[in-house]
Amino acid sequence: MKDDFKVCQSCCMPLNEPNAVGTEADGTKCQDYCIYCYKDGAFTKPDSTLEMMLKISAEIWAEKDPNITVEEAKKQLQEKMPTLKRWCK
Repeated sequence: MKDDFKVCQSCCMPLNEPNAVGTEADGTKCQDYCIYCYKDGAFTKPDSTLEMMLKISAEIWAEKDPNITVEEAKKQLQEKMPTLKRWCK
């Protein structure tokens, strides 16, 4: 993955489109999180865990890419997601 390739720091969704990013409380664009994870300055599902997000993201990846299984997507995400801003402790 290229260093300049931005992804949501919660679910790993690509943030390559301006309308893909979430919003802060004042309505400005948030550059760290996608529209599905972050809206109006807060996480849309604040009680989500890394494991929950991993499962959801893997299912979405596999649905959008017929060349990858849910298990393959989950394996790839397991390497990246723990390092994302939301999950990095």
